[in-house]
Amino acid sequence: MKGIILSGGHGTRLYPVTKVTSKQLLPVWDKPMIFYPLNTLIQAGITDILVIVAPEHAGDYLKYLGSGKEFGVKFTYEIQDKPEGLAQAFLIGEDFIDGDAVTMILGDNIFEDTDKLAGVIRNFKSGGQVFAKEVPDPERFGVIKFNDKMQVEKIVEKPKEYLSNFAQVGLYIYDNRVSQIAKELQPSARGELEIVDIANWYLAKGELQVSVVEGEWIDAGTFESLYRANQLMYKKSQQPQAKSSEPENAAARA
Repeated sequence: MKGIILSGGHGTRLYPVTKVTSKQLLPVWDKPMIFYPLNTLIQAGITDILVIVAPEHAGDYLKYLGSGKEFGVKFTYEIQDKPEGLAQAFLIGEDFIDGDAVTMILGDNIFEDTDKLAGVIRNFKSGGQVFAKEVPDPERFGVIKFNDKMQVEKIVEKPKEYLSNFAQVGLYIYDNRVSQIAKELQPSARGELEIVDIANWYLAKGELQVSVVEGEWIDAGTFESLYRANQLMYKKSQQPQAKSSEPENAAARA
C-alpha cells in the first residue's frame, strides 16, 4: 500500500492568508495542517508517500517535511501545475503507484478517530473503499445516497438537488486499477476530473465499500472549519494521552 497526500490548489477560500503560504501549511493548534493527514497514513503503516503540491509552495513543503526520514517514511514530491480535479492525483501519481494499491488523503482533511480508519486501510484487499460522514452542508461535497438498507445507490459531486446528508470525505483507498480508470474519465461540466466518478466506476462493478466515519471530520478549507479544527486539536491536546506508536511520536516531535 502506498499513500498520496494531495496538497495542491490555491486555497482561495482562505485568501488573503494563503497569499503567502499553502493552506495545508497553516497551523492547526501546534502543528501544520498537513501533519494530521500525514499521521493518518503513518498510523496505517504506510511508509511510501507521494506529496502533490502547487509549484509556488514546493520549497516550503521540502523545508517542513524533508525526505521523510524524521517520520520513518519516504517522501516523493510531484507538482500539480494546474488543479483539474481530485482524480487528477492518480494521473500525476501513476508512476509512483506503480501497480500497488493506494490510499489518498486530502491535505486539509482532519479526522478525530484515526485508529479505526487506519485499521480499514491496513485490512484493504481490493476494489475501492471510500468513507461517508453525515454533515449539515452536504452540498459542498460529493454526496452519497444510501437506500433504506444503507447500501450505496449513487455518489454525486456537489448536487444541485438534495440527495442525503452524507458527504464523501477526503480519504480514498483503491486497488492498482485506479490510474487507468482516471485516464478514462471525461471532465465534468466544471471542467474537472471528478473523484466521485472513480468511486462510481467501482460501485458499478459491485466492488465499492463505504464506511461511515465515527468521530469528527473537518475539511479545513474555510475560515470557519479551520477554527473548528484548531478547537478540536486543542481539546485533544488537553486530554490524557494513551501510549502512542513510534510513528505518531515522530510526527508530534516534528
